[in-house]
Amino acid sequence: MTYQYDLFVIGAGSGGVRAARMSATFGAKVAIAEDRYYGGTCVNVGCVPKKLFVYASHFAEEFETARSFGWTTDNARFDWHKLLTNKNREIERLNGVYKHILEGAGVEIMDGHATIVDEHTIGINGEKITAERILIATGGWPSVPDFPGKEHVITSNEAFFLNHLPERIVVVGGGYIAVEFTGIFHGLGMDTTLVYRGPLFMRGFDRDLREVLADEMRKKGIKLLFDTNIERIEKKGHQYIAHPTNHQSLITDLIMYATGRTPNTKNIGLENVNIKLNNHGAVIVNDYYQTTVSSIYAIGDVTDRVNLTPVALAEGMVLARYLFDKQNAAVDYSDIPTCVFSQPNLATVGLTEEQAREKYGEVVIYKLKFKPMKLSLTDSDERTFMKLIVDKISDRVVGVHMVGSDAGEIIQGIAIALKAGATKATFDATIGIHPTAAEEFVTMRTPADK
Repeated sequence: MTYQYDLFVIGAGSGGVRAARMSATFGAKVAIAEDRYYGGTCVNVGCVPKKLFVYASHFAEEFETARSFGWTTDNARFDWHKLLTNKNREIERLNGVYKHILEGAGVEIMDGHATIVDEHTIGINGEKITAERILIATGGWPSVPDFPGKEHVITSNEAFFLNHLPERIVVVGGGYIAVEFTGIFHGLGMDTTLVYRGPLFMRGFDRDLREVLADEMRKKGIKLLFDTNIERIEKKGHQYIAHPTNHQSLITDLIMYATGRTPNTKNIGLENVNIKLNNHGAVIVNDYYQTTVSSIYAIGDVTDRVNLTPVALAEGMVLARYLFDKQNAAVDYSDIPTCVFSQPNLATVGLTEEQAREKYGEVVIYKLKFKPMKLSLTDSDERTFMKLIVDKISDRVVGVHMVGSDAGEIIQGIAIALKAGATKATFDATIGIHPTAAEEFVTMRTPADK
């Protein structure tokens, strides 16, 4: 049978754009459909605007630090609407970049909501289009649990477009989105409270990092309420009253829920084909990103594997090579570095201490906590924390963790060393750059238990 396209991609986020562009580069005839915004979550309501907001919110502390270095900053003022305007302009620029990339590769762009009609047919804008292969790259969407008063809350999507900044906010959730926005709101001058149902946020990260980050956030004046659930929310005038368990009612001006994201699998026609989903609503795929329908593939957050933009990009690249360049490469999901743009930053690569002990048995732990040089002239009590985890038998470094300024920038370089199989002896033999925080990773000599 002859099809109109070799590949039709539903969703022009990071993974979909990469797969479409590279497939076209390999000679395939490709079309891509998008009904919301080019660049997906990351560019529009995720990584990019969030990082811009993190920068903006940290200037208050930077001005305070500057005074200790002789600068006068008494007239510093913050303009929320100017930040929004500049952020929106940058996002629009990036939207254009993504469209330009696709057009430059020869990918046909279709604006509209695409749905799967059958194994080789897509419906969009009242038209039916055929393709030999279909790729689902629709990403995820913020999810809020059902409870009385759910209609009164916002999610991270709306947080990027607030008309004004209220004086008080409650953030509900314990993952990286909740933690990052808590830091953003606090840094922009809001009275900020984080509510999380568990005993300690950032589940899945190394325990020491979680505890250190909680301490540092409390030092800044952020209120952390753990082991607490919100039972209901009511609105009174311009205020909201959250009724939590184990705590008195919280009166606030805004409530944001960051309680997880759901794979975007609704309303795309999956009911028309036999594509299986897991218990979380994510598309089930094999090692080659093929769904239970042989002609349909899926990558990125819609598969709910490792929900990171660089991972979606890698999956898109591997899939394009597999389908149209006869390469059987695979994404290596081990030792993926990641950074939480909390304040201070948290970054990690490799195994947590708990995971390392379970996998290797005997491990050697190195820890260090210190006041960073940049704050040495200030009254700040902020501390940087670093941790190395070493397999005792092989001497290989299997986990590196950090809480502190520019943690993501530092861990990115160290991730290369872990991928290359660096040992503790390799770290010890490396000359540090002085004076930097990063050099401490190659100067730690005494195990924590000694």
